[in-house]
Amino acid sequence: MFRYLLSLLLFGALTATAQAAEFQMINSTPTILYDAPSQKARALFLYGSGAPVELISAIEGWSKVRDAQGAVGWVERSKLIDKRALQVRVPLAQIRTQPSDDAPLAFEAEENVLLEINEAATSPMTTLTPGWVRVRHRDGTAGYVRIGSIFGL
Repeated sequence: MFRYLLSLLLFGALTATAQAAEFQMINSTPTILYDAPSQKARALFLYGSGAPVELISAIEGWSKVRDAQGAVGWVERSKLIDKRALQVRVPLAQIRTQPSDDAPLAFEAEENVLLEINEAATSPMTTLTPGWVRVRHRDGTAGYVRIGSIFGL
């Protein structure tokens, strides 16, 4: 009986850690990150529209989130939308024309620049390229970036 309960606990723990992170995007400017789920709590940061955040938990109109710098706090759920944005988290990300380090450079993006996932333009073949995602800058330039260079996936 003990082994059965232990295996159930281990299976539950492995299942919980195997779930993919859930990301959303700040939709409203300004959006305040609080240290507790209340407008009376201490304000920690102010976000502009488009910033990606990782959802940790949610209660009664509030979402606990983590940002690209690792800050954790609470935002009003109404300030989030179910859309993904990506944020460059390295000093200079190289976006390539193909998902390969040998491919020509499409453009470079500095740290904290926001990028869109360019899913519509991604072919089934390149979707399977591990470690890369197709992105688009707001000026329309597109290419592939290494997943380790961005936050939001």
